[in-house]
Amino acid sequence: MGSQEVSSTVDWQGKHVTVAGLGVSGIPAARALHERGALVTVVNDGDDERARAQAAELEALGITVRLGDGATLPPSTELVVTAPGWQPDKPLFLAAAEAGVPVWGDVELAWRLRGTDGREPAPWLAVTGTNGKTTTVRMLASILQAAGLRTAAVGNIGVSLLDAVLGETEYDVLAVELSSYQLHWAPSLRAHSAAVLNLAPDHLDWHGSMAAYAADKGRVYEGNTVACVYNAADPATEDLVREADVEEGCRAIGFTLGAPGPSQLGVVDGILVDRAFVANRQKQAQELAEVTDVNPPAPHNIANALAAAALARAFGVEPAAVRDGLRAFRPDAHRIEHVADIDEVRYVDDSKATNTHATEASLAAYDSIVWIAGGLAKGATFDELVTGAAKRLRGAVLIGADRALIHEALTRHAPEVPVVDLDRTDTGAMSEAVARAAELARPGDTVLLAPACASMDMFTNYNKRGEAFADAVRARADESA
Repeated sequence: MGSQEVSSTVDWQGKHVTVAGLGVSGIPAARALHERGALVTVVNDGDDERARAQAAELEALGITVRLGDGATLPPSTELVVTAPGWQPDKPLFLAAAEAGVPVWGDVELAWRLRGTDGREPAPWLAVTGTNGKTTTVRMLASILQAAGLRTAAVGNIGVSLLDAVLGETEYDVLAVELSSYQLHWAPSLRAHSAAVLNLAPDHLDWHGSMAAYAADKGRVYEGNTVACVYNAADPATEDLVREADVEEGCRAIGFTLGAPGPSQLGVVDGILVDRAFVANRQKQAQELAEVTDVNPPAPHNIANALAAAALARAFGVEPAAVRDGLRAFRPDAHRIEHVADIDEVRYVDDSKATNTHATEASLAAYDSIVWIAGGLAKGATFDELVTGAAKRLRGAVLIGADRALIHEALTRHAPEVPVVDLDRTDTGAMSEAVARAAELARPGDTVLLAPACASMDMFTNYNKRGEAFADAVRARADESA
C-alpha cells in the first residue's frame, strides 16, 4: 500500500500496522490505531523488565508485541509508525522501503488523524531549531493563553501530539515543538506557520550529514499557509525558507536583535517591535513588549521571545497579549536559572546547555564569567566556542570525561585564563567545582554552569547535573549567611 493510500480518511479496520518502539510515542500510537480497528504489531529492540510490563498492558488489549527484535518487518505490514529516535538506516526501515511500505512518525500519524472525530482540527504553530525550541514553544503557549485562546505546548516538549489531537479538550491552536527526528518522519505535515530558530551541527550521527540535518529541519516550512519565521542572524534558516514549497501568500518573517526592517520583528531602544504584521510595514512599527518583560533577558532568550511573538502575531494575536504572555512566562529549570548571589557573585545554572551552540549563547549573556564546563563531548570541538568567549572568561573549572578537549582549546585560544582541571567524574565533583569557581570569582562576576557537553558520564541527565550545581551553591550560601 503506497503512502497516498493511507490517509486521514482511510478505513483502518483490518489494516496491518507495525509500530516501532515502545515508549512515550509508540504506546499512544499503538492504542490509537488499535481503537480504530487496525491490526497492530509493536516491535521493540529492548526486552527488559519495563518493556515486558508495557508489552503486557498492550497484549491485554489484543495488540501483538514482539520484544528483542526490532529489525525484522512483520509479514503483511502495510504501514510502519516509528518512534522518532529510530535511525533511518535500521534494517526494519530498509526492509519497508524495499517492500514499498510507507514509514510515518508519531507526528505524521497525529497530523493524519486530526479532525477524524468530526471536530474542527486546531491549526499548528510549529517550532524547530538546534537550541531554544522548548523555551520558545512555552513562551508561545503563554502568549496564546494571554490572548484567551485554548492552547497547549505539545510535541517534543513531552506532551504527546496524539493525546492532544485525539483527547477530549478542543483547542483553538497548538504550539508544537518538533525535533529533526520527528520532522524526518512527517512528510505531509503542513503547519499554519513555523519557525526555525537556528542551525548548528547536532545529531549528525543520526542524520548522516549537516545537509541532511538542515533539510529535515526545513521540512517544518513545507506547506505553511501564513508565515515562515526565520532568524536574520542565521542565514541558513532563511535559506530553508527560500527552498520551501509554501502556500500562495505565505510570508517570510525575520527576527533580529537589532532594529527590524520591513517584515521583521526586532528590538529598538529596549522595546520588542513588530514591522511585519502592521498596516504599513515600510513606515510603521508596533510596540509589543519591553526587553525587561523577557525572563531572563539574555540575548538568545530575547531571540526566542521574538520568534514566539512572530508566530503569535501570524495567528492574529494582539500586541497586549504578547506583552502579557511574556511577563507570565517562567522558564524551565536549568535554563539560565539564577540560583543565588554570594559575596556579590552571581551563580547561574544552564545545565541544559549540552552542546557548543547553546553554550555560546549562554556565555554571551554575561560580561565576566567563571565557567564550569565538561562532560561527554559527543564528537564536538571547542576551538570556536573558546575563541568567541575568551575575553569574557575570568577562569574555568573543568569536569567530566572529555574535559581535556576543552582544556586544550583554552590553552590554544585563551592561554591567560586560569583553568582548574578536576580529575574526577563522580557526582561529588560538582561541589568541588563550585568551591574552586568561587575562589576564582571576583565581585561582579558570574559563575556559570554551561557545560557544552552531555551529562551521562557523571549524572543521569542534565536535570540531575543542574540540581547538583544548585545544591552546592545553596550549601555555600548557607555557610556564608
